[in-house]
Amino acid sequence: MELQRTVDAINLHQLLTVYIWFGMSILIALLALIARFYERLSGQQTYYRFFVVPVIAFGAAAARFSHLDRITGDAWGDILLLCGGLSLAALCVHVYRLMTSGR
Repeated sequence: MELQRTVDAINLHQLLTVYIWFGMSILIALLALIARFYERLSGQQTYYRFFVVPVIAFGAAAARFSHLDRITGDAWGDILLLCGGLSLAALCVHVYRLMTSGR
């Protein structure tokens, strides 16, 4: 009985980890489409192609944490999350400054 609960919890954790990553990927893709639209409209370079970097980093971290059945505490997974977050923040700030003209 205890083994069955553990197996169910592991499967639920893995399912939720992958599900959340897909949701984040969709939101990041939407941001990339906004950046691409603005680049075509204004002619200013937004580097919208680099929005794939956070998707890959978050995906690798999700796969690693799902495989290890952990939420955090793994050095490589945490580094991947850090790289994904920093790259996403830098890209968003860059697009924001272009769209608002630095206001």
